[in-house]
Amino acid sequence: MKKLITMAVLSFCMTAAVSGAQPSDKDDQQIEKRIEKLVRKMTLEEKVSLLHGNSKFYVSEIKRLGIPEWSLSDGPHGVRAEINRHDWGYANWTTDSSTYFPTGTAFAAAWNPELAYYRGEVLGEEARWRKKDVLLGPGVNIIRSPLCGRNFEYMSEDPYLNSVLAVQYIQGLQSRDVACSVKHFALNNQETNRTTVEVECSERALREIYLPAFKAAVQEGGALTVMAAYNKYLGDWCAENKYLARDILRDEWGFKGVYVTDWGAAHSTVK
Repeated sequence: MKKLITMAVLSFCMTAAVSGAQPSDKDDQQIEKRIEKLVRKMTLEEKVSLLHGNSKFYVSEIKRLGIPEWSLSDGPHGVRAEINRHDWGYANWTTDSSTYFPTGTAFAAAWNPELAYYRGEVLGEEARWRKKDVLLGPGVNIIRSPLCGRNFEYMSEDPYLNSVLAVQYIQGLQSRDVACSVKHFALNNQETNRTTVEVECSERALREIYLPAFKAAVQEGGALTVMAAYNKYLGDWCAENKYLARDILRDEWGFKGVYVTDWGAAHSTVK
């Protein structure tokens, strides 16, 4: 819980990267001290309030400590037009224009890591201008079935290409003080029954095909958040899957950021 609380106040504490500058070790230490001080002042209710959304794309503020709302936005191809707080209708703002980038498949077809970094930078600049703290992308699942409804959002059928492009995209985006959310972890490769299906996959296929881009995103790209997939694997939903989220993501890869569910993908708060 402490790790999640710590990440939830980063949007309030981290200001060094707004201009594109990377925080130094001294900056990191000062940020950690500030976070620890804030966490010690929080009530249990306030800590819990930072572990779930309070509306569409927002996490609660804590006014008495000066912690603002945590604002998230879709998606991998551009900062989404503003929607209403409590339904999926558009808010009809006139100040929420953004660039619509080529879809993931078209973007990957360029085979251009430098372009991936620039893409991330522009997405980050537009997201920060819109006061967004997290952009829900990139999508790095492997394109395996032509019927997968998210294929347009992902990049390719090649684990290495996905890895290289994801790292550059993430580094460009996060250089502008906006966190990425790499998705959908893991094995989200079909549309039919994607919220209920249990995926069967060998350990070798998992490691050689489906996980490399996520691993690179975390260890090389420095991804600050990872989004769970809807499906089950080894008997458990991905959002609460010990093997994926704890054994691999946390312990093996050293991920210290936020592990977030997709919409409605939390089945058990205990797990």
